Amino acid sequence: MAKFGGFGGNPMQMQNLMRQAQKMQQEAMEAEEEINQTELVGSAGGDMVKVTIMGNKDVVSVKINPNVVDPDDVAMLEDLVVAAFGDAFRKADELRNEKMGRFGNLGGLM
Repeated sequence: MAKFGGFGGNPMQMQNLMRQAQKMQQEAMEAEEEINQTELVGSAGGDMVKVTIMGNKDVVSVKINPNVVDPDDVAMLEDLVVAAFGDAFRKADELRNEKMGRFGNLGGLM
């Protein structure tokens, strides 16, 4: 007797496997959409600089407390902005790992 699809399973097992794969793909797409719609805030300098991004790392806003603006120390402000972006991007990566990690490589196909 010929094996179905080279997997050695019967057609019902293959249908169940396909249903599970489709369900998982749908769940991955929903998780991806949730990530894309999640707003994350990174901050630095005790919240003196805040960066808001979406889960897909699109930048929404940058807020700088006027008290941190010192014309004689622009480098410090630049460092705070970089640190706030780093914090926001780290949070986006953590969110993606949390939401998509269970999908393995399937999540990377979205």
